[in-house]
Amino acid sequence: MTQASEIRATLTISSKTYSAWSLRGWLLCRLAGLDVVEKTVVNDAANRAELLLLSPSVLVPRLTCKGASVWDTLAIAEFLNEQFPYAGMLPADPIARAHCRSISGEIHSGFTNLRSALPMNLKVRHEKFPVFSGARPDIERIEAIWIDCLQTFGGPFLFGAQPTVADAMYAPVTTRFVTYAVALPPECSAYCRTIAEWAPMREWVEAAKAEPEEMEELDVEF
Repeated sequence: MTQASEIRATLTISSKTYSAWSLRGWLLCRLAGLDVVEKTVVNDAANRAELLLLSPSVLVPRLTCKGASVWDTLAIAEFLNEQFPYAGMLPADPIARAHCRSISGEIHSGFTNLRSALPMNLKVRHEKFPVFSGARPDIERIEAIWIDCLQTFGGPFLFGAQPTVADAMYAPVTTRFVTYAVALPPECSAYCRTIAEWAPMREWVEAAKAEPEEMEELDVEF
């Protein structure tokens, strides 16, 4: 069986400071044990034509691996799980696995008020930030998802001792809560710390800090 570390793959991403979707795709590759060559493309007018050639949806991340071109985060997750099933990207138990897929799909397609009210920005911290009231239901729903998983599966990650696809999908949310000093229940605060201390997450944040300050904020689109 070919090991993930033996495969050459490319991941097209956007800003590490602002792009939540790029972070998700990158963490998914790390979960699979897949080392990728990173290609950074900013989605401005000058680069839009190149992005169109890379991905019909004009979205990043885009994974090129073993002849496949995959550009949606959940599609990337499923592709990597199929290619590297030994990596344990999804829980082994079928009930837990279904739950993992469900909450991953929920963050993938929802929480638009949260996205717009609290854009990802890894370079700033607000001690006090007025959270738009429309984002409150999104925050409360995420808290409920996290608490349910942590209590059911024992933590410190959402499905137990090891990170899964769900943790990659919710990782950018933890950074938003920290950036904007969102008050959270103790279990949720502890989960944010778990993600912050996760080695791939630390690596990403350090790289984000090294990005040029002039990079455009992109999370509205990404």
